[in-house]
Amino acid sequence: MDEHPSLQDPPHEPVPQTGPEMPDEPPARTHSLVWSTLSWVRDLAFSSLIAIVLIVFLYQPVRVEGPSMEPALTDQERIFINKFTYKLGLGGIEHSDMVVFMYPREPRKSYIKRVIGLPGDRIRIVSGQVFVNGRPLEENYVARENRDTVSWPPTASGQGPDDREVPAGQYFVLGDHRSSSSDSRSWGWVPRENIFGKAVFIYWPPDKIGRLR
Repeated sequence: MDEHPSLQDPPHEPVPQTGPEMPDEPPARTHSLVWSTLSWVRDLAFSSLIAIVLIVFLYQPVRVEGPSMEPALTDQERIFINKFTYKLGLGGIEHSDMVVFMYPREPRKSYIKRVIGLPGDRIRIVSGQVFVNGRPLEENYVARENRDTVSWPPTASGQGPDDREVPAGQYFVLGDHRSSSSDSRSWGWVPRENIFGKAVFIYWPPDKIGRLR
């Protein structure tokens, strides 16, 4: 055994190189996830903006009051009306449209009724049966229990009513619940300028959500 053992060099350690350090790049998966999230948020914000614009400028929420349009619409239901269908010429007022209008005798009130007669149409009602231009009108939207036996226009002689022609620029409207509706039978025509919207969609209650026809 040597009395003077030789000294051994310590284990070799690499000398750190000097120079600018390169930043670590984020993993590709993390980068993709962040970009997907940002794209989703952007699309959601854009879609929400479009929806708000459509609702504010094209559609108006309205609450139904009263039973006059049952069974299609019931009291306290919420609907959207299209304010520009007629105004921008995207569609004319047609038979059976459910329209919202200013009540001719008190414009501060708004009514919703169904269009039965257009300008130039000849209207009469015999014991509840509506005739348009001499033909009986089939009304599957009027429930049997909601019908009445009212004739229109009233006659002093007591004989059957004669046809009444809808004047230019005017409309004849009725509620679907004939026995519980104040409409053109009692207060006359609706001027075109009073009609400001078409009922298009029920949004409340949830079990009745859907398009109106």
